[in-house]
This record gives sequence, C-alpha cells and structure tokens, in this order.
Amino acid sequence: MKVSELARQLGVTADTVRFYTRIKILDPTKNSVNGYRTYSQKDVNRLKFVLSARQLGFSVDDIQQILDHSDNKKAPCPMVRRLLDQRLHETEQRFLEMQLLREHMQKAVLEWSQKPNKVPTGNMICHLIEDFALQTTVEDTP
Repeated sequence: MKVSELARQLGVTADTVRFYTRIKILDPTKNSVNGYRTYSQKDVNRLKFVLSARQLGFSVDDIQQILDHSDNKKAPCPMVRRLLDQRLHETEQRFLEMQLLREHMQKAVLEWSQKPNKVPTGNMICHLIEDFALQTTVEDTP
C-alpha cells in the first residue's frame, strides 16, 4: 500500500507516515520503476504499535529501543515497564508544576483585576507582570 493509503487506514497524516519512514521505524520497499514506497502489513502493525505507544507517553527514542529489542527477538516487556514507570514519574512532576503555575495564574488574575492600567515608562513595560514577578520572588525567598 502507498503512503496515503496507510495514513488513511490508520487515521494519521501522510507526513506522519513519512516521518516514521525517515527515522527508519517503517521500512517500505521502493518500486524501482516509479520510486513509490510500498508499505507491508508489517509496516501497518509497526505503525499501529507506535501510535499506541505514543498515546501512553512513550517518546520516539523509547519506541525505537522497544522495537530494537523486539527485532532482535528479545522480550521488550521489562524495558516497557521500566520506561512507563519513568514516564509516569515525569508526568506527575509536570502535573505538579502545572498545578503550581495554575495557582500563580489564578493569583495574578485576582490581583490584576484590582490594579489600574499604566502607560509604559523607560523603566517599566507592564507593571502587572513586573510587580507580580517581584512579589513572588520575595514570597518564595526563605
């Protein structure tokens, strides 16, 4: 099947298929006459796997490692478990950072709704941000 057919079958863009081909996750055969790439059922299965892994938060590098293990007839499951545990930890860290950012934003919205507009000066661009940054720096200092 051609790039567009594979893309349509799996609900992705042709550029997505080309990307995974370029980084050698997919290995289509090339028609010597017209130069078109032809994707096999193995490529369909690999791309399905890649899309599922991406939904679970695995990086492209992670996926390449997993596929390398599989291609070399090694069970990738222990690595998959370890990598997912790492990705979960990273996601939890980002989640905590995003909660903190949300709290800062909520505080800013509340404070800024009560402050006047000011025209910039040579020393100030937007007093809302500048005053808030100074205030949070002072509050965060032990």
